[in-house]
Amino acid sequence: MTSPHDPAPAGPAPEPDPERPGGGGRTLRERIGRVAAASAAAVVFGQLVSLVQTVALARLLSPTEVGWFAAGSVLTAFASNVVEGGLRAGLVQREDRLDDAAETVFRATIVSGFLTMLLALGIAPLVALVFDSRTAGLVAASMAGGVFLFAFTNVPEALLQREFSVRRRLVVGPAVAVSFAVVSVTLAALGLGVWSMVIGSYASTLTWVATLWWICDWRPGRGRASLPMYRELVHFGFPLALGLFAEQTEKGVQAGVTGHVLGASGLGLFRYGERIAQIPVGALVEVSSVALFPAFSRIADDADRFRQSYLRALGLVVTAAAGVTALLVAIGEPLVVLVLGEQWRGAGVVLVAMAGLGLGKAFTTVSEEAIKGAGRTSLLNWYTLTEFTLTIALLLALVGPLGLVGVGLSVSVTALLVGLTVMTLARPVVGVRWRDLAATTLPAIVAAAGAGDVTHLLETELLRAETHSVLLGLALLALAGLVMLTSYVVLLRVLAPRAYRAASDVALTVLRRLRPRP
Repeated sequence: MTSPHDPAPAGPAPEPDPERPGGGGRTLRERIGRVAAASAAAVVFGQLVSLVQTVALARLLSPTEVGWFAAGSVLTAFASNVVEGGLRAGLVQREDRLDDAAETVFRATIVSGFLTMLLALGIAPLVALVFDSRTAGLVAASMAGGVFLFAFTNVPEALLQREFSVRRRLVVGPAVAVSFAVVSVTLAALGLGVWSMVIGSYASTLTWVATLWWICDWRPGRGRASLPMYRELVHFGFPLALGLFAEQTEKGVQAGVTGHVLGASGLGLFRYGERIAQIPVGALVEVSSVALFPAFSRIADDADRFRQSYLRALGLVVTAAAGVTALLVAIGEPLVVLVLGEQWRGAGVVLVAMAGLGLGKAFTTVSEEAIKGAGRTSLLNWYTLTEFTLTIALLLALVGPLGLVGVGLSVSVTALLVGLTVMTLARPVVGVRWRDLAATTLPAIVAAAGAGDVTHLLETELLRAETHSVLLGLALLALAGLVMLTSYVVLLRVLAPRAYRAASDVALTVLRRLRPRP
């Protein structure tokens, strides 16, 4: 992520590579490049699996069944983030007494995971009351055990992230995606309905735990847990934990309001539209954040290098996100109808309405990782407050008059405003000016908007893909996508030459790293 065309100061002295036998001499930039390339390959594979699984489940399950699972899993997601409590990030950022810190995090999260599992099980009946669905309550109760399993992922995830582990990217993520897809789709085909997704979630979590511990060399007992160490880690991670808490509260309110106003079917349509939108968003966040946080942590003391690296990363991520946003607006609804079927058209409407999520996340992700890398996590409390307030206020204001479109728009507008807020918070930390941020982001956004307009007109006025058979319709949308890509590249070269050069350099670097060696 940090090898664009613009000149930069010389890199640091070579650091030992934990994955090279006997150490090594790769620089920080080379290590980031390796993990970014591995992440890109793993994300492409994982998102392809996720896409196939999403399509298969949409053909096998109804929006109502998906809505039951979404309602029941809200509590588990909330509890899992409570268990993590920001301690993982504290472990990634820490430089001394690492074994003691890892032992402290391991014990603390196991205890909190067990207690939170019991709490989730005890309040599962409330889910049934809120969503007026006994099935949703049973799903919530049955998924409580996943909270305890999640607690076993925190230490190995943190240690592998701080080591820029390529194996973690290439093994764990794809294995988790495949396990959920195979189990859930197979059981759905056998008629298990919503329970196919419940069992699939357990299969993927168990796979996650097993593969992490297989790859990670650390084992419990190597360090000494202590209350002072716990306090240090909590001090760093509390703003992040607060953010996770607020995020899951937002999702719970979002699911509760959507399910109450639009029913389980409406919630299912929203969650599937969100799921499709999250595929490219997840790829952007996964590839960028996994390397940026530990990298920024290492260079935060070098002001000039920190600033240039932040702007390069921001430019690259925004360039990718802007293109994805424009493409979803142009062809999102006919794509969903063709792939999932007419009963899922509402998910396509949601997908288009929340297309701004990707661009907002691009602003947020790079800026948040810079703030964390500089150790200024207390600033993220403003991020949390802004996102929490906007999410709930916009949802309540828009869901009634606009329905599914209102829910999607509330997500888009919130993501964009939060992204701008986090960039504002990061600006003095990194030492950038507003004109630097504008020069880095606006040209690519304008280029993407122009390419998206061309593609939208082509689809609505000429191709009209959803009026054709599935295969022909998909072929026409592929043509529209090719037009979008070509138009975007041309406009980038004219309007945003710096972003064009940086994106080209990164694309070529990734391709070279993924090319089989003789």
